[in-house]
Amino acid sequence: MLPRMDFDAALETHLDAIRRRDLDAFAATVHEDVTLVLPNGTLVCGRDEVVDFHRGWFGSDTWRMDLATERRVSAGDTEVAVFLVDYHDADDGGAPYHRRYRLAMVFARHDGEWLLLHDQNTLV
Repeated sequence: MLPRMDFDAALETHLDAIRRRDLDAFAATVHEDVTLVLPNGTLVCGRDEVVDFHRGWFGSDTWRMDLATERRVSAGDTEVAVFLVDYHDADDGGAPYHRRYRLAMVFARHDGEWLLLHDQNTLV
């Protein structure tokens, strides 16, 4: 569990864990009932499954993603952050590719801690 922090710090901690491909730090920011929707529509539910998905993704050093904040909404114990993402990676054959998508993340304050509850990725 993360030390108590405001949402801005919690969001930065979450994004930094992704940038650094730090699975333990990432897992500490995720709610046990998290839902992840991938750009292809695949649904991944629960912390264990979401962390397992990220284990494979973090194991690759071919990707990078650049985020531009589009929207932030605060509603009590819920915070929403929406980003436009430029994602760069290489396919299984090593050919580079680029995707642009919206990333919407919903965090909920649970026992005083901000945890990722929903992660939606939509191609644009």
